[in-house]
Amino acid sequence: MTCIPAHTEKKLGLVIDLDTCVGCQGCVTSCKEWNTGGSMAPLTDLNPYDGGVDGVWFNRVHTYEQTTEMGGRTVHFPRSCLHCEQPACVTVCPTGASYKRTSDGIVLVDEDKCIGCKLCSWACPYGAREFDVDVGVMKKCTLCVDRIYNENLDQEDRVPACVAACPTGARHFGDLGDPTSAVSQLVAEREGVDLMPELGYRPTNKYLPPRSRHGRAAATPDPKLDAIKAEGGFLGWVDRMLSR
Repeated sequence: MTCIPAHTEKKLGLVIDLDTCVGCQGCVTSCKEWNTGGSMAPLTDLNPYDGGVDGVWFNRVHTYEQTTEMGGRTVHFPRSCLHCEQPACVTVCPTGASYKRTSDGIVLVDEDKCIGCKLCSWACPYGAREFDVDVGVMKKCTLCVDRIYNENLDQEDRVPACVAACPTGARHFGDLGDPTSAVSQLVAEREGVDLMPELGYRPTNKYLPPRSRHGRAAATPDPKLDAIKAEGGFLGWVDRMLSR
């Protein structure tokens, strides 16, 4: 099993503003485009225009409808690897293919060591791992390591592709281990939260809840939906956060 560094020099990650995300999928497509030629390339697309479609996506956006006293509202929830401080995917990897970097805290996969056993995907509670059936290895978000350290790019372009593409500025990138950084201050000001903190994996990425507090969630007359929320997971977490 792979050891996790007790401390990292930086904690690079994303801060995602659920108040300004419009669900345009720009982060999804830009991520796919950049990483198709990046360090984890290629990102497989199988039968995209036929039956049995399959492929690798590092970033996905889920959309939820919430009923409130003020009426309904739509919440878009982007999801990718959270680069946890205590990543379960790393601890279960039998070959050391999954690892967390001590320099910046980014969690990566060494494809040369990966045997495609899928243990990391089963261990990750956030569903952030992608199995590439075409090459038989696991792949995941790299925070665009081949972009954020690329000295051939202008400084303002040395951010993950999803951050650069977001038209509403809902995605922010920086060192969350530095309390003086812009992202850390944003988290403090907006009371940013971890995704499902009760699991104890301490995600580096944070989510900023909607600023509007009027109109708390009303009871949803759907027993099946209520049961799903009660069990937890993404839907339960989003519902609890929006209803604070």
